[in-house]
Amino acid sequence: MQFTASIKKTLWSGTLAVLLMAVIAGCSGQNNTAASGETAQPSASQAADAGNNTSEQAAGGTFVYGRPAAVTSFDLHNQITSNNAFAIDKVFESLVAFNSEGEIVDWLAASHTISEDGLTYTFVLRDGLKFSNGNAVTAKDAVFSLERHLKVGGPLAIAAKVDSVTAQDDKTLVIKLQEPYTPFISELSNFSNGIIPADFGGATEEEFFKNPVGTGPFAVEAWDPAGDVTFVKNANYWQEGKPAIDKLVYKLIEDDSQAINQLKAGEVNAVEALALQNAEELKNGADTAVVTNGSWVTEQLFFNTLDEHFKDVHVRRALALALDREGLTKALTFGYAKTANSLLPTTIPYNANDTIKALNYDVEAAKAELAKSAFPNGFSTKLLIASGNSTRAQEAQIIQAAGQAIGIKIEIESIELASFRERFFAYDFAAMLNSGQADSPEANSILAFQTDPEGFSKSYWTHYTNDEVTKLLYEGQKTADGDARVEIYTKLLQTLADEVPYIPLYYPDILIGARSSVEGLTVLPNGSVRFEDVRIGQ
Repeated sequence: MQFTASIKKTLWSGTLAVLLMAVIAGCSGQNNTAASGETAQPSASQAADAGNNTSEQAAGGTFVYGRPAAVTSFDLHNQITSNNAFAIDKVFESLVAFNSEGEIVDWLAASHTISEDGLTYTFVLRDGLKFSNGNAVTAKDAVFSLERHLKVGGPLAIAAKVDSVTAQDDKTLVIKLQEPYTPFISELSNFSNGIIPADFGGATEEEFFKNPVGTGPFAVEAWDPAGDVTFVKNANYWQEGKPAIDKLVYKLIEDDSQAINQLKAGEVNAVEALALQNAEELKNGADTAVVTNGSWVTEQLFFNTLDEHFKDVHVRRALALALDREGLTKALTFGYAKTANSLLPTTIPYNANDTIKALNYDVEAAKAELAKSAFPNGFSTKLLIASGNSTRAQEAQIIQAAGQAIGIKIEIESIELASFRERFFAYDFAAMLNSGQADSPEANSILAFQTDPEGFSKSYWTHYTNDEVTKLLYEGQKTADGDARVEIYTKLLQTLADEVPYIPLYYPDILIGARSSVEGLTVLPNGSVRFEDVRIGQ
């Protein structure tokens, strides 16, 4: 997804995986795992993406960041949506991370090695690591964190078959797998694999996640689960001299128009929920700018395959053929997105976007396809969207018109974001607009979430089930990077393009609206932002 720039850009996503919008242009597409031997590692000062030319900007102060949804939990093992994920990653950090180019780099680990058979992963922690409370970080904390994740599972469960997690000494962690799992090192960069104190530092789980303690650049000072969060600078942060700001406030602004107005007025320093149509206005504004990156996100139209209409593959194919995806992309994204052919963004390896034969716009073919369905004369249905996002509202209208052209009457049902999430989590929808997002620079990150009917999300709440797709998914997880993996994922993605349990619409850039006095924002391809280097102009 995306993910440095001096001043660059984000699309509000409905989920993390998902998510959402889990996103996506900075990833280079290189293979990120599999090779054995120790990787070349950056120093502590090099590990983070540096901000550009911040010397004239003031250190200290409070940075206010407008966001469309409140932070409801800091439990890293039980969360997935972006409202929580992008707060959790400010407090907790993982052994490895990804940079703005989507490359895996060592983070809390100074180095790591992978055995030639792909079964043993050894991590050596950085010297002098401390939690925000000043206590030393040891390999035992990492063991506790990963074992808790294995026990809890959660929406971003560790999918690898882990045989053991042990502390060889205070600084050395060894993870042994029962069988090779190629995405493992990439998935360890997920926010859900952050390191927490062993035994929650003596607190109960409930107490700990109300007042979380981690290694991240910030600690929680005040938190309203229905409103704002105030973070304070972690004085024990391992990257010397960072963060530059004293406080970071996540301000809840549920409407994108209100967010833009508050940014223009200087009430916030930046906004996450930047609608694509507002990008040029802010880019050309006297006091505003746009921070951008490519993303690991795919904007999609999702079908509930348990629905009486959309369980029919001919209905899904008909609507895909009736929809002018290229026209929709040009009309709504203002050059900040690319039309999608494949489920995988072009910034993710094995995306096959240029080789997939998608169901392109053809109204007559769409009518012929609908004639093959159980509803040849059309039907009425509903399209669920979250309110407050003008781009999604316009997408819905274009889809509504496409359906009308072939006899499918679509009623648009717009509800507030929290209720929207509750509805699709409960499969209480026929079709919905949302985005899918990789949480790490790995094809499996999206594919597992959107194609495994037995997984946490049941194929992203579509309940799409295809035994051959499931078989290919598992084969891809065990196959080393190379031509064989290309063949597996190409076949899997073509099947998805043929059966369309979801219609990939476009790959949006990440767009962040910011005051022009701000420097050092680092936008990541998953839609999150690093604030370690941020400075605020006077």
